[in-house]
Amino acid sequence: MAKAAQSVDARFKESFGTRLRKDMLHNWQIYLMWLPVLVFYLIFKYAPMGGLIIAFEKYKPAKGILRSQWVGLKYFEDFLTGPYAWRTIRNTLIISLLQIIVGFPLPIIFALLINEVKHNSYKRVVQTVSYMPHFISLVVLCGMISDFSASTGFFNVFRDLAGQPHINFLGSNKYYRTIYVGSYVWKHMGWGSILYLATLSNIDQSLYEAAAIDGAGRFQRMWHVTMPALVPIIAVQLIMRMGHVMGEGHQKTILLYNESIYEVSDIVSSYVYRRGLKQNDYSYGAAVGMFNSVVNVIIVCSANYFSKHVVKESLW
Repeated sequence: MAKAAQSVDARFKESFGTRLRKDMLHNWQIYLMWLPVLVFYLIFKYAPMGGLIIAFEKYKPAKGILRSQWVGLKYFEDFLTGPYAWRTIRNTLIISLLQIIVGFPLPIIFALLINEVKHNSYKRVVQTVSYMPHFISLVVLCGMISDFSASTGFFNVFRDLAGQPHINFLGSNKYYRTIYVGSYVWKHMGWGSILYLATLSNIDQSLYEAAAIDGAGRFQRMWHVTMPALVPIIAVQLIMRMGHVMGEGHQKTILLYNESIYEVSDIVSSYVYRRGLKQNDYSYGAAVGMFNSVVNVIIVCSANYFSKHVVKESLW
């Protein structure tokens, strides 16, 4: 025991570089598999961060990043004092929070319900059917939504049955967010439940048996045995989801929205696309994108701090 303790002490007295070198020589196969991932992130994630300097410049492609005029925080000020800042931030927050409020609990509930099914064949069929929407291309999904929501589309069949006139759902401020969030839930609910089902499969079955012996019903076993096992993964998943509150992607929005419903559909990322790329105002787009990223970092750090001190679970 004393020799083992001395060897451990000697190991930790070595410098970090020495320990890393020895570990790389010993586990070189693992590091070799990790290398493509590292290269990918360095080239496509970290290297482009250097280009964020154009957010502080009046960037001209002909002059390049180093020779463009420095303007400081001008574009940040233009956005925050402009007519579209409140509209795009408001819409981004509303859509993201609706997706969290509706879309985050449903995979958990779905996993709990699936876990209670005892017929394995039926369970597998339900799981397979629920996973399928995840694999539908976003472009195809938006095409389906556009066709179904058109004035002559599938949704208006039900209005016909109710004796109501046809409407274009995607051309209406009233229905856009419902369709956007509803399609998000339909596409991701089944796939999102996989992580929770995997967690549930690792719960010690003797805990359920002990609870049943003590007289706990099915709901009580779910509440007192199943839910505590899910709390850590729920906390981590919620923290990660909060990091995307202001980062709602522009792809789906651009494929679904139109000028008549900008008031409820235009989000920060779609505005960056129109202003930064379509109007070639690269510096303005970079400034708005950086503002968005900074807000996301603040939100995820706040969510992590809250979870760490209240739920006792966190990412770091």
